[in-house]
Amino acid sequence: MMRGLRAACAVAVSCLAATSVHAEVRLRVAHTLSTTDTHHLAALKLKELVEAATKGELRVSVHPAGELGNDPALLEGIRLGTIDAAFTGNPFYTRFEPKLNVIDLPYLFKNNEHVYRVIDGPIGQELLAGLERHRMKPLAFWEIGFRHITNSKRAIKTPKDLEGLKIRTTPNPAHVLAFKLLGAIPTPLPFTEVYMALETHAVDGQENPVFQITANRLHEVQKHMSLTGHAYTASIVAMSQSKWSSLSAPQQKAVMDAAKEAQGYQRELNRKANGESMELVRKAGLGIVEDIDTSAFQAIVAEQVKAAYVKDHGSAIVDAIAKAAQ
Repeated sequence: MMRGLRAACAVAVSCLAATSVHAEVRLRVAHTLSTTDTHHLAALKLKELVEAATKGELRVSVHPAGELGNDPALLEGIRLGTIDAAFTGNPFYTRFEPKLNVIDLPYLFKNNEHVYRVIDGPIGQELLAGLERHRMKPLAFWEIGFRHITNSKRAIKTPKDLEGLKIRTTPNPAHVLAFKLLGAIPTPLPFTEVYMALETHAVDGQENPVFQITANRLHEVQKHMSLTGHAYTASIVAMSQSKWSSLSAPQQKAVMDAAKEAQGYQRELNRKANGESMELVRKAGLGIVEDIDTSAFQAIVAEQVKAAYVKDHGSAIVDAIAKAAQ
């Protein structure tokens, strides 16, 4: 009798364990940035929020610094379902959904408040929805921020100072065209290759927000920085559509809510990080051009790059973004 009872208990425990293992779902989140970058800290916040909301039913692992591939590889992985979720700069998504290129138009946004009114509202949601045609489930806009130029050759004070400089850009058509118009040689590269390209002088410079520059140690291999603020870049958190569909409705809600909450958390980190990063750049001895006449840059690139976008996609979204500044 006792032997039979023990056997029954063992079977019950075994079944419970099997059920528990079966219930646990793994979610791999990948990115190409360093572990000191605000994106990584936001990803850890997302992990904490998802696991708490699902009581551990969803387990999130975060894979930084290109561990699972460079930016284009991560997006292909999402589309194929070999990577569950990832985030990278909006420019890398524009190869699938060219309308998203509007966010990267030079000198389109006046300030952060203007940006947030656009990307957190109906315009942003409309743009994100287009990714669903490409087997991606967009979750949220995180932030890279307003971009500035660094290089190893000379101080950039006027557009003429950019002539002939080989500048690493994103593959975004708006970024590439803007630097061509300014007389530079735009050189698109995956972010994981930027430090080495700068160190070996394969390229002369690059353009990113200040906190991205220091978090990824790019200031160590540059001599000059100019606060041009020439374009804003969002990053997009997206999931594999197949992985998203495999989640229960409560799990989907937990992931979506966590991505939105981590969005606000990351933006707060960015405000703080930008100030601290400027101090790091100064201590590193870079020459910093702060008082720069951006109107000279804007006069060359803003209208021509916008016109190229409008030619392909119409003016409705551009006009709506301009109206949101008022």
